Amino acid sequence: MDLQIDGHAVIVTGASRGLGAAMVRSLVAEGAVVVAAARSLDALLSLAAEFPGKILPVACDMRDREAVAALVDSCINEFGRLDAVVNNAGIAPAGKLVETDLAIMEETMAVNLLAPAALAKAAAIHWIEADKPGSVVNVSSISGLKGKALLAGYSASKGAMMRLTEALSNEWARYKIRVNTIAPGGFATEAQSAVMDDPAMLNARIRKIPARRLADPEEIGPLTSYLVSPLSGFVTGSCFVIDGGEVARL
Repeated sequence: MDLQIDGHAVIVTGASRGLGAAMVRSLVAEGAVVVAAARSLDALLSLAAEFPGKILPVACDMRDREAVAALVDSCINEFGRLDAVVNNAGIAPAGKLVETDLAIMEETMAVNLLAPAALAKAAAIHWIEADKPGSVVNVSSISGLKGKALLAGYSASKGAMMRLTEALSNEWARYKIRVNTIAPGGFATEAQSAVMDDPAMLNARIRKIPARRLADPEEIGPLTSYLVSPLSGFVTGSCFVIDGGEVARL
């Protein structure tokens, strides 16, 4: 299927590895060009080397809101346009809340909620002023649907991202700006290495998933590309769960 995103320019945060890198590869395979942002410039350069001329790697700390918003200018300056934003970057510090400094929760909110809001805002201002349509894809988590023990800050931030998505989808629909959320479950990424390296932990994790496996990172790519595509032009304010049936069984 032709997703009609050939030549479209997309910003993807948290693009250096895992789900972010998989989404970048899917978008480029569909013909898009990408501003790939993350803290690790070396990893971004390696990713960009796979697709010469298709990826602009940008080192960016998601806690720096001005740097996050400046990604919009980087994309327009490099590619002459901006069509979509994928807010994928996030952190997930674990621990009992009673033993956790609330400054850690504040940082989690800054990275997982305020940074995506800042980037979406900057993109929306550009689209509204240019009278152009746009798409924002926020990568949340099933932990935002069902809060998880030891992940209070992460669950709260991802749940808030879903509500932000709904609010902005209503606020910006009149401008032809769409805002949707993807809520991934268990994926076989570096973030899950502690689980994957421990057979007992991996078995316990997989038992919670009706599909009885972790997802391959590449499985999130086609959904992301569709939500960026004009073919999803009537899709906004929605949350797409991709978790092998885990939330459905709860």
